[in-house]
Amino acid sequence: MRLEEYWGVGPKTRATLVDELGRERAIEAIESGDVRALADAGLARGRATRILRRATGGDGIDVLATGDARSAYKDLLDLAVEHAVTQRAADRIRVLTPLTSREAMTDRLDDVLAARDAWAALEDADREAVLEAYERYDEREESEHAAVEAALALLEAGVDSGPFAAIAGLERDRLAEAAEALAALDGGRVREGADEELDRLRDTLGAIEDMDANALELIEDLRSDGVRDVDQFRDAFEDRLLTETEVTIDQVRGAMPADATDATDFVGTTLRTLRSDLTAAIDEREVLVASDLKGTLAENRDAVDRAVDAVDDIALHLSLARFALEYDCTRPAFLEGDDDAVSVVNARNLTLAARDDESVQPVTYALGEHGVASVPDGVDSVPGEERVAVLTGANSGGKTTLLETLCQVVLLATMGLPVPADRAEVTPVDSLVFHRRHASFNAGVLESTLRSIVPPLSSGGRTLMLVDEFEAITEPGSAADLLHGLVTLSVDREALGVFVTHLADDLEPLPPEARVDGIFAEGLNPDLELLVDYQPRFGTVGRSTPEFIVSRLVANASDRSERAGFETLGEAVGNEVVQRTLADARWTTDE
Repeated sequence: MRLEEYWGVGPKTRATLVDELGRERAIEAIESGDVRALADAGLARGRATRILRRATGGDGIDVLATGDARSAYKDLLDLAVEHAVTQRAADRIRVLTPLTSREAMTDRLDDVLAARDAWAALEDADREAVLEAYERYDEREESEHAAVEAALALLEAGVDSGPFAAIAGLERDRLAEAAEALAALDGGRVREGADEELDRLRDTLGAIEDMDANALELIEDLRSDGVRDVDQFRDAFEDRLLTETEVTIDQVRGAMPADATDATDFVGTTLRTLRSDLTAAIDEREVLVASDLKGTLAENRDAVDRAVDAVDDIALHLSLARFALEYDCTRPAFLEGDDDAVSVVNARNLTLAARDDESVQPVTYALGEHGVASVPDGVDSVPGEERVAVLTGANSGGKTTLLETLCQVVLLATMGLPVPADRAEVTPVDSLVFHRRHASFNAGVLESTLRSIVPPLSSGGRTLMLVDEFEAITEPGSAADLLHGLVTLSVDREALGVFVTHLADDLEPLPPEARVDGIFAEGLNPDLELLVDYQPRFGTVGRSTPEFIVSRLVANASDRSERAGFETLGEAVGNEVVQRTLADARWTTDE
């Protein structure tokens, strides 16, 4: 395959990759999703990630039919990356895309959930040991030694199910032997600490080299000790060598020349001979030790290769498992046959959960032929099986958050990942149309929006429409007509969809396959914060909350004149309602 056949690889990028990696290595990096290799070759990390998403994700990336769907997808990956145990795992998470087969989704779910359960069962000390091993693996750029150490840490922790099964059958003793051998070898050299005799020889050579570098000072030092003749000098030099180094007396006497012309020649020749002899002894010893170590590695090569192959995949599944545990994610059910539905019970929005917002209210919602037969406390009814819903209700009532939550659940499920809900049913879709509210009121925005959200409905595949306040991009009258048309088109094309709007009354009559749901504000608390029940009520138009907002403005007015102005607005929305709201919130106005 030619490099230019990969999405995003043009002549300039191809030349960069070939120059830095070579053609075969570049293709291997793309096929394996190796972001680091492409980035090290000179590509911007973001560009490398986009190329690899297309190369490894194939048609899955096309599920993301709008810019907002792609943005939500990237936000999810960013949250998952925060729990990656290695940089390589983080890079692999960044190139995950929606999968195109339910079998692939199920297989990944099985691995991630097995990893989640195994990780949850570990003691804190074992988890810490595994994370530390992976940190070393990351720091050493995924060396064989670091991989074997990580595998040993996993074995010591006792994880042996799901994706961990790849190393479960490895013998710890063999891996430990291999780890020692790998720790001792640095390329073809033997590291310090691997062999006592080799270390002794190297230390001795270092001491001799230091003496040789300071030979003239050594001679003067010996003479200052009262040495008077050649024999005394010879004996003093011999004593110094035996005292300050680990050479033997035989080595010293064998190195001393018999025909030296003076003290400088005598000392210099002796030290050079010792250096030569020690260097030869070191080389011989190193060859012997390295041969033994390589033999140990050869004996355990199968275990090492299995560890190297496994720890990277385990790092990915372990990272995703930590993400699933952090947000209490569960297995979604994939609906079979012709049943199309998206349903969630007690679903949590991950964007809010990541902020540690304790006020997050789980919601239950459903579209299509779902199996939600019972609902949790706080939900007054079971949602109907209409395929399309118009969601209405209070400002700041969580309507957009609900759309985003449904988007997150569907995206995670189609990527083969657990979802943040007590229960969820998902029909994998061919097109996910997520459109956030964009307050830009011009014809260009309207045209571009329609170009992005209508074609997926016409493609013939399964489509999920999540459209927020379409009326924000055109005048209300036209918006109501266009939105009614979108709802009708979604019903006609058998799509699933939720359309958030404040124009529900202008959409009547809706097709019978569509329903209206509502979110309600319930008043103000003593701190004048809006109290909202974020759980939609099915088949009910939600009520806006201007009286609550005006009540808060009246109560917070800075002076009599400002308050009088807000009280005029209060008369417009219903002064009795405003006063009752203030009383319920236990506030009174100054006279």
